[in-house]
Amino acid sequence: MKTRLLVSSLSLGLTALLLASCGSGPIETEARYPTGADRAATGSDIYADEPSIFGPEGLDLFGTNKKKEDAQTGIGVNSFLWRAALDTVSFMPLASADPFGGVILTDWYTSPEKENERFKVDVFILTRELRSDGISVRVYKQELKKGTWRDMAVEPDTARKLEDAILTRARQLRVAQLESK
Repeated sequence: MKTRLLVSSLSLGLTALLLASCGSGPIETEARYPTGADRAATGSDIYADEPSIFGPEGLDLFGTNKKKEDAQTGIGVNSFLWRAALDTVSFMPLASADPFGGVILTDWYTSPEKENERFKVDVFILTRELRSDGISVRVYKQELKKGTWRDMAVEPDTARKLEDAILTRARQLRVAQLESK
């Protein structure tokens, strides 16, 4: 039984060796520089890569073939709107500012003139373009009554006025940049 197994293994090994040694001709040991006749015979660029059925970038299974110029750098929203929004709400303490998501959240702000009122503002930059509908502002108001802060209604045009102030500042920043060039 062991002899048959040994003979089978040897014959299988010899068959694999014979098949591996089969080739299409002698192995070239030197690289051959293409000549003008080679270019004329093929009718194309002999240095060009062979076309692939997966396209010029090949098969991209895990997103590893992304071009470097496609990568986003800097902030993820319009820079003029971002800077204008920060300038406009700069008198209020910031709770959070995310330049990639375009979100600015302020903490509660109490005016020295009215210590029983406080305001909070959320600014959302919605686009990478400088557009009037690219910004959204929410304003919250609370009043101090009997030692407790209570939510109050905000004037309907307060958020719109803040949006207009941000857009005006963004326009000023854009014009200043164009004039400096």
